[in-house]
Amino acid sequence: MPRFRSALFSFCLVVMAALPAAPAAAADWRTASREPMGLAPDPAQVKEAVVQVYGARVVGAKGLFGVHTWVAAKPTGAPAWTIYEVVGWRLRWTDNVVVIREGAPDARWFGSVPELYAQRRGEGVDALIRRIDAAARSYPYAGEYRLWPGPNSNTFTAWISRAVPELELDLPATAIGKDFTGTSLVGAAPSGHGFQFSLGGLLGLSVSPVDGLEFNLLGLNFGVSPLGLKLPFVGRIGGYKPPALAEGPA
Repeated sequence: MPRFRSALFSFCLVVMAALPAAPAAAADWRTASREPMGLAPDPAQVKEAVVQVYGARVVGAKGLFGVHTWVAAKPTGAPAWTIYEVVGWRLRWTDNVVVIREGAPDARWFGSVPELYAQRRGEGVDALIRRIDAAARSYPYAGEYRLWPGPNSNTFTAWISRAVPELELDLPATAIGKDFTGTSLVGAAPSGHGFQFSLGGLLGLSVSPVDGLEFNLLGLNFGVSPLGLKLPFVGRIGGYKPPALAEGPA
């Protein structure tokens, strides 16, 4: 299996190198915009507890395939947002890829516009935030990172989602790595609901009321959920926004 996975990874790198650069690669990543997009409530105005989950296309040609995802939380009365994410290049100078920091949850990811995937706010959300924090700090792959098939930033977000299924997070097909479950073959789908079979994130099947029906082939996902049709490269087509995403500032 390791030799087979290495060969597939090399093949995917060759394919990505042959593709035209994604829009986010047009500008130097060091000077790319990190401007907030106005999707997150201002803590100075909104006192209630809020959790949001975001994703944005990654930098360069890899952005044609996948997104980087993160979780943001603001407890009741908190003066700032806390961001939970995994950043792989941290392994160059530290042994932990998990980042917990204050910041704007809806900031561009090195120029890429973020998309809001899930939101919970109000009564009971403070308890969810405590569980999110505990899950982030107990992430089992904090000392390793692999772009494909995982563990990566989407593996981390799915880990939190499984620990806090009340988020009802339906990650798009472009969240490559969400199906990586290590040596575990059977468990809950990335949303924390239903059922998933996953062979190292390379081959699998997920079924749940949140994730819908989804097939994973070499990290590429095909399926349909209440939010729409899931396709590689595209992410998601059609569907509706649940009430939790449509709520305005409180």
